[in-house]
Amino acid sequence: MSTDFTVLVVDDEKHNRQLLTELLQHECRLVLAKNGEQALARASEQQPDLILLDVVMPDMSGHAVIRQLKEDDGTRDIPVIFITALDSFDDQETGLELGAVDYIAKPFHPPIVRARVRNHLRLVEQRRLLEQLAMLDNLTGIPNRRRFVETLAQEWRRCLRHALPLSLIVADIDHFKRINDTYGHAQGDDALRSVAQALKWAVHRPGDFVCRYGGEEFVLLLPGVDADGAFAFADCVRQHIATMPLQTANGKPLQLTLSLGGASHVPTVPDVSDALFLAADRALYDAKHAGRNRVVWAPPRADGPGTRRLAGPGAPAMPR
Repeated sequence: MSTDFTVLVVDDEKHNRQLLTELLQHECRLVLAKNGEQALARASEQQPDLILLDVVMPDMSGHAVIRQLKEDDGTRDIPVIFITALDSFDDQETGLELGAVDYIAKPFHPPIVRARVRNHLRLVEQRRLLEQLAMLDNLTGIPNRRRFVETLAQEWRRCLRHALPLSLIVADIDHFKRINDTYGHAQGDDALRSVAQALKWAVHRPGDFVCRYGGEEFVLLLPGVDADGAFAFADCVRQHIATMPLQTANGKPLQLTLSLGGASHVPTVPDVSDALFLAADRALYDAKHAGRNRVVWAPPRADGPGTRRLAGPGAPAMPR
């Protein structure tokens, strides 16, 4: 079992915490709590993969703890195994109805403890894999629109905390329908995969992000990058795609180009504003109508119409 997993052990008796530590220290990373208040705080801070929770504790029982865990959006999905000396069916029924996934009886039987913890961590691992697959685009292997929505919210809040700019780029493969109609959908799929990998290669900073938004459209997020840097980046991407070698099934070269629209904003409110994406999408529309194979950057909100920047073949950058 991978030691990447974190297990929170909650028990008011030091001896029990030590015993469980000895049993599980090679199975996972352990976080310890000696009462319900500590358990709730550490569950929220550490986001463990599994919680071993004593039922009978002073001040706050395990039942009270699990009720609060299940009421919190941040901890409600963490599986909880009760550890208890109570062995009646009524006690077990109560715990299971409150949301516990299993019971471990005291006194501890080491092979049973390890087996039950391993089994539930395997379930956690399987759930992780399914969640990761659900966030990937099946065709290109890069993140999908669902993952974009989550990432945008995360990066928006991070930029808000640090007063950083957040830049968003919407990119669209030019004349993609013509590629499908002329060379077939298999060739179109190859083109999508090639562009996806090129964009994935281009976003190399830890916070940078690219996804397939839908069809032949991709979205890139550049947290901490202002309009100048993001505009230059977008044009480098455009130039790279325009020179990227791609051949059709009959060996003929296929020229791909991208149109890109972008916008930048320093978040000032906690909730994500649709205005950033809409501004980038309108800029993409303008890039298409300016002749394709172009980058158009939306003006800052304080400017006004007519201050957009345009880059592309034969199109010098316009002042902001």
